[in-house]
Amino acid sequence: MPDCGHRAADSGAGRPAPALIAGVGARRGVPEAEVLELIGAVLAAAGRPPAALAALATVTAKAAEPGLLGAARRLGVPLRSYPAAALAAVPVPAPSAAVRAAAGTPSVAEAAALLAAGPGARLIAGKRASAPDGRPPMATCALAAPTGADTWGSSAITSGTEGATAARPAGADIVLPSPGPPRPGADRRTADVDGSRPVGETPGSKETL
Repeated sequence: MPDCGHRAADSGAGRPAPALIAGVGARRGVPEAEVLELIGAVLAAAGRPPAALAALATVTAKAAEPGLLGAARRLGVPLRSYPAAALAAVPVPAPSAAVRAAAGTPSVAEAAALLAAGPGARLIAGKRASAPDGRPPMATCALAAPTGADTWGSSAITSGTEGATAARPAGADIVLPSPGPPRPGADRRTADVDGSRPVGETPGSKETL
């Protein structure tokens, strides 16, 4: 996937400001290239350009994962993270018992996308796993759009996506990995970060997808 950190012109006249949130789940050590390729594939399948992306979102335990930080930097968007308990409260179409056991939430990619997109958000692309050659996938991705956003003809996945009705948690961590100037319309706000919040791995979190 090409470097999208300097593509301000992509959201030109006649296009709405970037609004989509890509929720991402990852195993420990996921390559940046694998994350970027997956996000690009999910956007393409949904008929959306990279310029439509406003942020990446994941679980707190993955906020410091180099592959996710690198992908956010290349895309020129912030990486938002939420505690597993907050993600667990978001209804999703296909919750996973295995993910719950590993990460403390039955969904990372879909739940993070919905929560970051705000109250009334809806999925426009359900969870999809990466497809590396010769080994198991190390990343998953889902796309959500905030309420009222112009989805450019995309069909929303409505079943099981009403979990973003509550307000965004006040302590949500927003990491800004891109040192360059913000592109028009992208979310470059910072948030207070709870100093006691762990940013490393939690038990079993290498399986977080």
